[in-house]
Amino acid sequence: MNISKTLITKIQIAERVSELAKQINADYKGQELCVIGILNGSFIFLADLIRELKVDVRVEFMGISSYQDGTESSGKLLITKDLNLNLNMADVLIIEDIVDSGVTAARLVEMLKSRNPRSIKVCSLLNKQSRRVNDFAADYIGFEIENEFVVGYGLDCAGKFRQLKDIGVIEIN
Repeated sequence: MNISKTLITKIQIAERVSELAKQINADYKGQELCVIGILNGSFIFLADLIRELKVDVRVEFMGISSYQDGTESSGKLLITKDLNLNLNMADVLIIEDIVDSGVTAARLVEMLKSRNPRSIKVCSLLNKQSRRVNDFAADYIGFEIENEFVVGYGLDCAGKFRQLKDIGVIEIN
């Protein structure tokens, strides 16, 4: 496996994270925000984003999967790590690394609505609109990308490449 090209540089990422934080700060001014990072891919993005936030934040992580043993979503949401906090009347911001088909994100939002939050929004670093199979739309999007397999800045391929500072396209041989 090789990186065939750099898609988004660390400088572009930092600038966009700052812009997203400004939007989120304006939208939640004076409020406490419950930020939920979806493991494992979102952790670097989440860390950089919350350091730019000026609102009070509580941070929690959740592990979910809709892939089980395949490469395509099964449509069923498996919780591998649940939340340790109560979402009742909380303003929730879900942090995703990438929204691809939209199936997992849509199901997660629906599931979390049953926990009675005041609001739920989704912030995704990357968005692959061309792969969408439903009408799900994230509220905050870092970058629109084409249908390429990307790694770096938390995104991986078989557990590798998460540590890269840039986001690159990978060739799978």
